[in-house]
Amino acid sequence: MERSEWEGKGFACFTNRACEYFPCHKVDPEDFNCLFCFCPLYAYGKRCGGNFLYLENGAKDCSACAFPHKRGNYGRMIERLTKLQKRGEETK
Repeated sequence: MERSEWEGKGFACFTNRACEYFPCHKVDPEDFNCLFCFCPLYAYGKRCGGNFLYLENGAKDCSACAFPHKRGNYGRMIERLTKLQKRGEETK
């Protein structure tokens, strides 16, 4: 999805300043996107492409990843999801 297709559109970004966790990642509050609050890439484990680590108990810790929370990354998120979905369909 090209940036021009979604830039400035209401569906591509929303910021919930009333959230008790805002901002939950180190991103400029003026550039913060809460749209992907629960990252849809989380379930892809190591293939998500984000900055994460696995804790000793096996849980995935994404607290250092700000990728889905940056206003300008909406199109990149959609591209990653589409690419991962296609890979999953190819393995069926």
